[in-house]
Order: sequence, then C-alpha cells, then structure tokens
Amino acid sequence: MTTEEPIVDSATGWVARHIRTYVDSGGTKGHLYQGLPTLLITVRGRRSGVLRRTALIYGRAGDDLVVVASNGGSAGHPAWYLNLCDTPDVDLQVGTERFAARARTATAQERPALWQTMVTIFPRYEQYRAAAAREIPVVVLERLHTGTGIDVGPA
Repeated sequence: MTTEEPIVDSATGWVARHIRTYVDSGGTKGHLYQGLPTLLITVRGRRSGVLRRTALIYGRAGDDLVVVASNGGSAGHPAWYLNLCDTPDVDLQVGTERFAARARTATAQERPALWQTMVTIFPRYEQYRAAAAREIPVVVLERLHTGTGIDVGPA
C-alpha cells in the first residue's frame, strides 16, 4: 500500500476532531483523551478498499495492545472491527509512535482477563455489555516487524 493513499477519518464529529488533533500534533496531543489512553487505528475497508482511521481507548497485555469493539453498546459490531476481521493487518499510532500490527479477536481463554483490564480503564464498558445484544469482542493488536501492515506514511 502506498503512502499516497488517502485515509478517511471517522465521520463522527468528536472522533474526527480528536483524530485531527492527534495527527496534526504528531501524537504529542490527543494520546490522552479525557484522561483515557487512546490510539489511532487505520484499517482497510472490507467493501470499499479505502483506508479508514478511528480513535480507540486501549490497554496493554504484555507487549500487545488491547481494544474493545463496543460500538457504545449498540446491537452491531463497529465497522472498524468488521474491517479488521476481513483484513487483520492494521497501522497504529500510539502517542508519537507509529507501527504496523496484526489484529485478532481474543480467544475465549484470554477474554475474561483482557475484558477486566479494559473495564478497569473504562468502567462504562460494563454498561455497554449490559446494553448490547451480542458478546462485545476484545481485540488483541500484535506488533509486526517493519515492512508489513499498511504504509500510511509519516504522521
């Protein structure tokens, strides 16, 4: 993938503003959003093929990062999750650091501990779980070596 490919940011107003602050500052602003650690994830659209970027709260599990596909407790999975299920190679920006990663849904054995990690960071996930008519996926993001993932160019 080339660095000339345009990236479409989330259409949700406050998310788009957060992403713009994060990107424009090179990650020096926006990493903490309302006191919560956030990353930017760029995924390839499963139908459009377009690169799409959103901001997510994250936690850590050893060397891996963890995010939750809560969609605010909605009945359906968020588009970014459906996209990475189709194409699991993603690009991340965590603060000032950018790198490629591979996403996977946490296994049934991993999920309880990872869920608790994320609920500790953002307790509202429990409310989302109660509201959702689905199991909310927990996603593990494993760093890849240079030369893989989506090349989105400099921050």
